[in-house]
Amino acid sequence: MDLQQHVLVVPCPAQGHVKPLIKMAYNLAYHGIKVTFANTEHVGGKILAAMSESDKEQCPIRLVTYSDGLESSPEKRDGPGMMDDLKKVMPDNLEKLIKQINDSDNEPITCVIADLSVGYILEVARKLGLKQVAVWPAGPGSLALSLHVPKLIETGIIDENGSPIGNELIRLSEEVPALKSSELTWSCPGNPTVQKMLLDYSLDVKQAAENASIVLCNTYYNLDSSSCAMIPNVLPIGPLPAIKKLNPSSGTLSSQDSTCISWLDKQPANSVIYIAFGSTTVFSQKQFNELALGIELSGHSFLWVVRPNIVNGSFPEYPNNFLERTAARGKIVEWAPQEEILAHTSVSCFFSHCGWNSTMEGLSHGVPFLCWPYMWDQFFNKNYICEMWKVGLSLEHDEDGMISRHEIKTKIYDLLTDDGVKTNALKLMENAKKSVNEGGSSYENFKSFIKYLEA
Repeated sequence: MDLQQHVLVVPCPAQGHVKPLIKMAYNLAYHGIKVTFANTEHVGGKILAAMSESDKEQCPIRLVTYSDGLESSPEKRDGPGMMDDLKKVMPDNLEKLIKQINDSDNEPITCVIADLSVGYILEVARKLGLKQVAVWPAGPGSLALSLHVPKLIETGIIDENGSPIGNELIRLSEEVPALKSSELTWSCPGNPTVQKMLLDYSLDVKQAAENASIVLCNTYYNLDSSSCAMIPNVLPIGPLPAIKKLNPSSGTLSSQDSTCISWLDKQPANSVIYIAFGSTTVFSQKQFNELALGIELSGHSFLWVVRPNIVNGSFPEYPNNFLERTAARGKIVEWAPQEEILAHTSVSCFFSHCGWNSTMEGLSHGVPFLCWPYMWDQFFNKNYICEMWKVGLSLEHDEDGMISRHEIKTKIYDLLTDDGVKTNALKLMENAKKSVNEGGSSYENFKSFIKYLEA
């Protein structure tokens, strides 16, 4: 009798990484692969706290934890040096975990599937004689950019610290949107130490990607075939949300406020602006005020996700009487079941930070974007959304570096009256559905991945 295949899935310990990998893990389990999902103790505790009892009972994968080594310095978990700290302890702790599982389990681990952000874990798999598969939870364009770092240095476009040498736009190919020097994924003007750290991270990602036998990516081939062509061994299997219906709380690190769905049920079709900026975006209080007043000036109903830590240094404070003035047409929650919201008929557009998970979820539901990127790959994603796919509009800063309330009001109006953008969004939704339906590119790629695991 053949031994059942048993994979260990290891995400980077952050919301934007855990959620897509847990979706992929559920899909593997539904296809008969035994899956153990390894989180840090800190992240694992948050996931369990956010899951309902029925979610826990029906969970098709085994959740395990390991130490991130930061128990005595928890403040480092949100700092720029977290990746360096993880790299020091994670390989040894994962090796111990694999050996513990294999000593106690009749079906030992046969493959490690690691987030490329912690891609050095694949060296542990190689050392133990296991299959090594990488996952890139962001877009293929940002991975192609990491793979091009040495060439960008060699050709004098950036220096060895990642700073652009000139002011020209940076282009990986004619088919890929150009980047301004300030939009590079490692760019951190004014903080050369953090920028060098992020550049080194990109180089680590490059090395792990080139060493992996397969690089799974949450995209579909036709969405960005040019970037996919630049990545060795890439296997697009997205959009992950559409492969298999999952319980909405799967993989979230915060409790979701499901009352917003019943609120949406009472709103007319295409009437609500959904506003959510992910788990890391931070505003100044002044900018937060402009955002609130811009939403109010638009005159539209809105559903707004406002984390307690969305304002730098304190809890967010709303402009005077804003909550009272907008109570009849607005709902504000701390965290929300985003995919359910984007699938709702009352939602007209997605006011977003353009993180890749949000980008794929919006594309999967044919929702136009209003783009306000914050950091990392979000600027690159914004360029795809606005320039290449033409499914959204971006906001422009004023001379003081602010996004004004009037800019927000104007762009909301422009977006919601642009029939071309909505038409393009619906086309991409149909393409996304085709890719994951039987015979589609992502469907076939996922089938071939299952065969690779079972071989």
